[in-house]
Amino acid sequence: MRPLGVCTWTFGPRPLPEVLDRVARLGLEGVELLGEVEGLRPAEVRAGLAERGLEVFSLTPANVDLAHPEPAVRREALGYYLRLVDFAAELGRPMVSCHGAVGRVAPLASLEAEWGWLAEGVAQVCDRAAQAGLEVVFEVLNRYESHLVNTAAEALRLLAQVGRPNLKVLLDAYHMNLEEADPAGAILAAGPRLGLFHLADSNRRGLGRGHTDFAGLLRALEQVGYAGPFILELTAPGPDPFTPVKPGDYLGVLERDLAESRAYLKALGN
Repeated sequence: MRPLGVCTWTFGPRPLPEVLDRVARLGLEGVELLGEVEGLRPAEVRAGLAERGLEVFSLTPANVDLAHPEPAVRREALGYYLRLVDFAAELGRPMVSCHGAVGRVAPLASLEAEWGWLAEGVAQVCDRAAQAGLEVVFEVLNRYESHLVNTAAEALRLLAQVGRPNLKVLLDAYHMNLEEADPAGAILAAGPRLGLFHLADSNRRGLGRGHTDFAGLLRALEQVGYAGPFILELTAPGPDPFTPVKPGDYLGVLERDLAESRAYLKALGN
């Protein structure tokens, strides 16, 4: 079985040691760490992971905007990403994820200009990451979360525009369900440029609770030789898609879905 991790942000505003305890009890192998790292010390995070037998596979960013028309906003976003890369380098060289600003679903300037600013910023992040021996993955989000880079084809266009060998694509089964006419075909199109893969069903619940054809996705991943971890990014049902905190026992729902997803993948032989 491939290593299986989970995004720490899906547990909500819980202390990191508590989240790591929960992840370890679920029998998962590691985490994608939310990049709100102010106040965290890489050595302490490394020790907490090692104590529980966990790995950190990747870092996902806080919500910053590399493509904003205001230069000051772009500078702030770039500075954040460069600090995140430095943190990752001290943590043990996990992948660093980038994506468009979450919640901004329309351009504030011309779309062409914003693509250019995004590519320029991502190139600088990749250059800093290359100095530390790190890989960067660009996450493809659906149009209801971000207006930039919504499909694998657009991600490949961005990779070509940025032109950095340490930049790859992060595809997510949930977002692909909304945007790709042929999700398995999108994986095949990404091919060796696929750097990381997120898992959630069509309703962002646990695997098997929606209508996603995971068997087909797994066959496509095998075909392109994807050997990286799977990262579960699930949330309990309820209002406001931008927070994992839902009415009722959202942590209980999340942990049941995570356990079911692990069993589901095992039954599929992955």
